[in-house]
Amino acid sequence: MKYTLAFDVYGTLINTDAVLTSLKERVGNTLAKPFMDTWRDKQLEYSFRRGLMDKYIDFSVCTDNALNYACKKFDVDLSSEQKAALLNDYKVLPAFNDVAQGLEALKNAGHLLFAFSNGSKEAVTKLLTTANILHYFEDVVSVENVKMFKPSPIVYDYFLKTAKAKKSESWLISSNNFDVIGAKMFGMHSAWVQRTPDSIFDPWGVEPTTVIHKLTDLAKNL
Repeated sequence: MKYTLAFDVYGTLINTDAVLTSLKERVGNTLAKPFMDTWRDKQLEYSFRRGLMDKYIDFSVCTDNALNYACKKFDVDLSSEQKAALLNDYKVLPAFNDVAQGLEALKNAGHLLFAFSNGSKEAVTKLLTTANILHYFEDVVSVENVKMFKPSPIVYDYFLKTAKAKKSESWLISSNNFDVIGAKMFGMHSAWVQRTPDSIFDPWGVEPTTVIHKLTDLAKNL
């Protein structure tokens, strides 16, 4: 069967940990990893909170706000130029090593591939272009048109309408548990990409349709 596949971008296709090198230069080796993790966690938290408050703002603002939080938490005094450089790094992150091969296999099998993100269409298109994987996708679907973030059911419904797809024939692929659970509760199939052995799936009693460890495993699991 041929499916419509919705790929989360940040952390699933694109390696957000790639900012670690830049952070080591700016905050030191000891602080770099906890700083990066806090930045990412707060970025997501801020998007969730804005969704609950119905106060949508571009995802890049959540990223900026989260960076400022991390600076305060770790008492790091970055200049505006250093912050701008780090935010720019977020716009040109690389894909994981398994991504191109995995997407190629899926496309060759006849599935329809879409990038589906909380990021703006402009930002995501730039990311995928820089990573040289944009050509695998039918389109980039951003939440900006409905002004709501994943995991709201509004967003998954918007994806299906945009892709002209049915729930029963669609999959959400993500390394982010909240996204996998959100799509599954909405009624789509879902694949969790467990990129590290210590990643824990939220114990909500809602399980992904399948679990993979790299994107090249997906084709045989659909």
